[in-house]
Amino acid sequence: MDILIVEDELEIAKLIQLTLEREGFTCYVCHDGLSALQTFSTQQPDVIILDLMLPGLDGLEVCARIRQKPGTKDPYILMLTARGEEIDRVIGLSTGADDYLVKPFSPTELVARVRALLR
Repeated sequence: MDILIVEDELEIAKLIQLTLEREGFTCYVCHDGLSALQTFSTQQPDVIILDLMLPGLDGLEVCARIRQKPGTKDPYILMLTARGEEIDRVIGLSTGADDYLVKPFSPTELVARVRALLR
């Protein structure tokens, strides 16, 4: 299974990548919204782990564009962000996210949530 990690904090992106690769997933990493859309178009990942606060296009805009893109695989989107207010979660899920996890996060829980999405 292929996972696109969209996270602008390099250390967090690396932690997520290493955790998921140890579990057998193939990972692609982007650090901004525009490169995330380009990578999505070429790689067609099964899951996207998406931060909200990104340079360029923010995570909500990336999510909305992916959900509106005709003729592409419809990936699961898990938003992983420091924005943890109820309104942030509601907006994220309403925009098209399948799950929402707030930072700081447990890598073990992240893996469990990815596996749950893929069931």
